[in-house]
Amino acid sequence: MIEFAVETTAGGIGVVRPQGRLNMSSARRLKEIVDGLVSQGTTRIVVDLAETTFLDSSGLGALIGGLKAARQAGGDLRIARPTEAVRTVFTLTNLDKVLRARDSVEGAFDA
Repeated sequence: MIEFAVETTAGGIGVVRPQGRLNMSSARRLKEIVDGLVSQGTTRIVVDLAETTFLDSSGLGALIGGLKAARQAGGDLRIARPTEAVRTVFTLTNLDKVLRARDSVEGAFDA
């Protein structure tokens, strides 16, 4: 089972931390969380993948859907601190070109 920690920083950035396996059964919840943040006006979002142990195509789809929603609202979605297993999935699918991993949540929106 996966848990999601969600917070909004003082700078107005939404931070989502999936903890566990981001797969078909949990991807819908991630999409709902991101869509909820965007609908509440939080359009800059960081998904912290430091505790995500597995990522499949459904999880990738949820991330891309969240990216699209954030950008359509004038913001962006960034990923931070992916585990090696997650980083490998991004590399194999070439999505590392679209969602470049950041080294920290705090610096995800730095230039």
